Amino acid sequence: MKAALIHSYGTPDVFQIEDIPRPTPGPREILVAVHAASINPIDYKIRQGGQRALIHYSFPRILGLDVSGVVEAIGEKVTRFQVGDAIYSSPPHTRQGTYAEYTVLHENEAAHKPAGLTHEEAASIPLVGLTVWESFVCKGQLKKGDRILIQAGSGGVGTFAIQLAKQLGAHVITTCSERNFELVRSLGADEVINYREQDFATVCQDLDFVLDSIGGETVKKSYDILKKGGHLSVLNSGLPGYTERYGWFGGLLAVVWNLLGMKMRALSTGVQHSMILRQPKGDLLAQLTPYLEEKTIRPVIDRTFALDDIAEAHRYSESGRARGKIVISVRPS
Repeated sequence: MKAALIHSYGTPDVFQIEDIPRPTPGPREILVAVHAASINPIDYKIRQGGQRALIHYSFPRILGLDVSGVVEAIGEKVTRFQVGDAIYSSPPHTRQGTYAEYTVLHENEAAHKPAGLTHEEAASIPLVGLTVWESFVCKGQLKKGDRILIQAGSGGVGTFAIQLAKQLGAHVITTCSERNFELVRSLGADEVINYREQDFATVCQDLDFVLDSIGGETVKKSYDILKKGGHLSVLNSGLPGYTERYGWFGGLLAVVWNLLGMKMRALSTGVQHSMILRQPKGDLLAQLTPYLEEKTIRPVIDRTFALDDIAEAHRYSESGRARGKIVISVRPS
């Protein structure tokens, strides 16, 4: 099979397109013919080596944490899927990834693909969808009438988060540049802050919820705009930056120290705080499927690249200019 491999950490140029043996599913696993994958910022941070204190790979390695495809073979103990089923998934980073013509998943990591979505559209959803679901439903219990600030509303997480927050009945405030105002409003944002001209900390007060995917100073400012009992969900630990500055071990210590500081700040301000890690579970992903089938949440895709152009796709992801998701088409729909 064709796959995009890395043999070391580094720039997008470390990707090599190679022919390698097709994997074989174990007893509870499914072999998926990959139709599409997608890129998330965590992918290039892993490729750069910025996450190696927590995610340390042996090489060669296939990256990619989103997939949509068709089940081609199943293990003898699989009960949830049959050959020919269309699925989507965000597998754990412990597996070989999805930048390939085939990938193997545990059956519990996958859900049936939403009807009416192309594979490219479906592949754009799992990681961001599971991350936001973990934040809003599993941890933060966002509810009708809550006022929420969603940082970086035009990104992959932000575009999904705005839509889910509206479906849960929240009043949504988001930050983005002026060129993305129309996009985030079309997704349901009630108020939009131009982060280049306004400081969100001076505009927002007494919020019930903040979803922060930026980290650093934005997290520190967020405690002051939340009411007592409000919830701060943080998606970015800052590990890649700390690793670059202090090395992998020093970077890990810096993250632990930072997390302790955030916990103490949360206690002193009466704010609930959670560091969000998505759970790669098919049953959680299946809870998002009705929103997608009913089109109350729609995929937002900026650009689609071929697998052969994976290095170019990573460069575009690193630019920070993507509106929504970047998709890799492996078997074009």
